Amino acid sequence: MSPSPIQIRSEIGPLRKVLLHRPGQELENLVPDTIERLLFDDIPYLKLAQEEHDRFCEVLRSCGAEVVYLEDLVAESITDDEVKRQFILDYIADAGIHGEKRTAMITDYFLGMSTRNMVLKMMAGIRKSEIRGYGKKNLTDYLSDYYPFVIDPMPNLYFTRDPFACLGSGVSIHRMFTATRSRETLFADYIFRYHPEYSQVPVYYSRSYERPIEGGDILVLSSQVVAVGISQRTHPVAIERLAKQLLKPEAGFRQVLAIDIPKARSFMHLDTVFTMVDADKFTVHPNIREDLRLFVLEDGGSGHLSITEEHGKLEDVLREHLNLDKVTLIPCGGDSPIDAAREQWNDGSNTFAVAPGKVIVYDRNYTTNRLLNDYGIQTLTIPSSELARGRGGPRCMTMPLQRGGLD
Repeated sequence: MSPSPIQIRSEIGPLRKVLLHRPGQELENLVPDTIERLLFDDIPYLKLAQEEHDRFCEVLRSCGAEVVYLEDLVAESITDDEVKRQFILDYIADAGIHGEKRTAMITDYFLGMSTRNMVLKMMAGIRKSEIRGYGKKNLTDYLSDYYPFVIDPMPNLYFTRDPFACLGSGVSIHRMFTATRSRETLFADYIFRYHPEYSQVPVYYSRSYERPIEGGDILVLSSQVVAVGISQRTHPVAIERLAKQLLKPEAGFRQVLAIDIPKARSFMHLDTVFTMVDADKFTVHPNIREDLRLFVLEDGGSGHLSITEEHGKLEDVLREHLNLDKVTLIPCGGDSPIDAAREQWNDGSNTFAVAPGKVIVYDRNYTTNRLLNDYGIQTLTIPSSELARGRGGPRCMTMPLQRGGLD
């Protein structure tokens, strides 16, 4: 039996293969009236955002990683006309489009494109002006006449971390917390159902489940331990359901640590609170170091979970559950509350490891980056004036598919 194309047993193993999405026309379809609903605080300048993202890709490749793009994997998953038509219908339904005539009109619009261009257009969203004959058909149309889109753009797609997660040799495909991001997981669903390389990968969680969970809350801390944040965007019931799958012998994990973090946007996901930069070193939000509450989930036999509540400092929790002699926490922004607040806002804690002790970071977080260097961590900086406007860092923008093992 051939090995799984998904191999993720740590956060820091040498990066072999990673999935990205280059920002596209979806950012051009952001307008001031909708940015808050679409989870943005500002409108990035697309040309510069693409240049920054291309530089990010260059750095990843220079570290020996193969880079693949979401739009390419989705297009490669549309293996025949029947799959393509069903994909279009699923997308239209997820977009909230109802009615036979409207569905037929949009279906024909997509069928007139190449598969890859269709995928990119789905990501970009559809303006009313793009579909001939799309006029006022019912009362809802008259009441929404001011709104320029048939289907909203998907501007958060360049944060590929959230719609699914790679865990061991399998994946979890997520139900997103916000309606505006729910369509993103349809792409992952088709990749892991139909892509020639990925269709046999075990799936540990489905987008059809009721409770939300997002990839930014999931950290593979070791070959035995997965941490999941109980956050604004990940529900405890979803964590239990995922844990039952991860703790089965075939998945190979021993513990799931469910870590309770503040339910606020500044603590959006667990990986905005801390990330792993070396075997015993972590970046950390300064406000999360003391009095942590977590739950240790283990296999209780007969399909049940054993759940133990713990309290303590983050370094003590990590040292105990990762069997480390010492843990070093590197605070975002150092000891200055001003630097910490500024750099946390720009994802100073959200590093992305390409190897043990070697991480990609935003250049703007110079205080945190200098501190990482002082602790012996090699930092590879990338420009971020536009990418950071989406409120996500280097880890948010990556979905590792394969990492090498750790000695």
